[in-house]
Amino acid sequence: MDPLLLTLVAGLVGLALGVAGMAAFRASEVQRLRLLYEDEPSLPEGAAEVLSVIGRAYVIVDAIDGVVRASPAAYAFGLVRGHTVVHSELLDLTARVRRDGVIEQQQLELPRGPLGQGTIVVQVRVAALGAEYILILADDRTQITRTEEIRNDFVANVSHELKTPVGAISLLAEAIDDAAEDEVAVRRFAQRMHKESGRLSALVQDIIELSRLQGADVVRRGKPVDINSVVAEAVDRNKLPAESKQIDVVVGGSAPIPVHGDRDLLMTAFRNLIDNAIRYSPEGTRVGVGIRSRDGLVQVSVTDQGVGITPEEQERVFERFYRIDAARSRQTGGTGLGLSIVKHVVSNHGGEVTVWSQPGQGSTFTVRLPEMEGTVDDGGAANTPASADGTAPPVERKPGKRGSTVAHEQGVKA
Repeated sequence: MDPLLLTLVAGLVGLALGVAGMAAFRASEVQRLRLLYEDEPSLPEGAAEVLSVIGRAYVIVDAIDGVVRASPAAYAFGLVRGHTVVHSELLDLTARVRRDGVIEQQQLELPRGPLGQGTIVVQVRVAALGAEYILILADDRTQITRTEEIRNDFVANVSHELKTPVGAISLLAEAIDDAAEDEVAVRRFAQRMHKESGRLSALVQDIIELSRLQGADVVRRGKPVDINSVVAEAVDRNKLPAESKQIDVVVGGSAPIPVHGDRDLLMTAFRNLIDNAIRYSPEGTRVGVGIRSRDGLVQVSVTDQGVGITPEEQERVFERFYRIDAARSRQTGGTGLGLSIVKHVVSNHGGEVTVWSQPGQGSTFTVRLPEMEGTVDDGGAANTPASADGTAPPVERKPGKRGSTVAHEQGVKA
């Protein structure tokens, strides 16, 4: 046979086989898609509509715990990854429901993700959904649980902190009674009792102040406040402690525009910052207070020449009752609530407080508060003169963009 004819026949046969193979492949794909469509899980009537408005994260699993459906929140909480339920605790609950046919409910603390130590607290309710499926409902309780823990910790800390001065006063009273005939001993014990009663008074006052500011509605009850007069009065209230340690408190700069807030609370915050700087500064040094206005923010920095704060401790200095040096705090009369009060006051006023410090180089605490929007005269000063009580009168509000939070800068160095 002619070689050319053989080649032509072979090509036609190959083409026919290729076409047949493609047709078979397409038929197989159509059949597979048809089977998938026919086997697609179907929920009980009305279940999908109810789940869409229930407001909780949900996961639906089949007989082998494969994820049939899951809400976006379930993925966000880390309960589901791909088509798999991540946590064994959830799978144990589904197994129990499948075995016993009863609804299971439990609060679980689960890892937030595969890395890190973050956790999420969820209230889980697991129930059968139809004949084939198991429904997992999860309600995020992390914030509520954390708030409850903070409250319980606060009560426990207050109880512990109050026990120390109260117990000391009781023991000193007994010592005075036993040493009634020894005039020198009585005086010594009386001096120590006076010191402990002062600590107790300061602690109670700080607790009252902290409770008061937590309930303050600065947004609705606030007024224009001149920061310059507030800082000046805060410095004046710390005049005696500064003079007793021969510390100069130097104020520089000014803020031409007032802030919206509660003058008494702001006074408490700046008084605590300055008092803290004086307590932890060596005798004969200087505390610097810098005031400036920039990018729609009033910035007040308080700088001391103390021993400084390590980076690890800087993350905790604003916690309630946290003391960097507990022994020294007792000597200086610190309660461990001063900086916590500062943080709460500043947060309630829509601002922030930060700390810059290095061991051996002192510390700078910086408060930033948003300015009130108002008119400014040609000389650059706001038309908001302070009134007799130190607050500024209302100013005309104009639409405009508030200054965004600026990068942290080291404050005025003393």
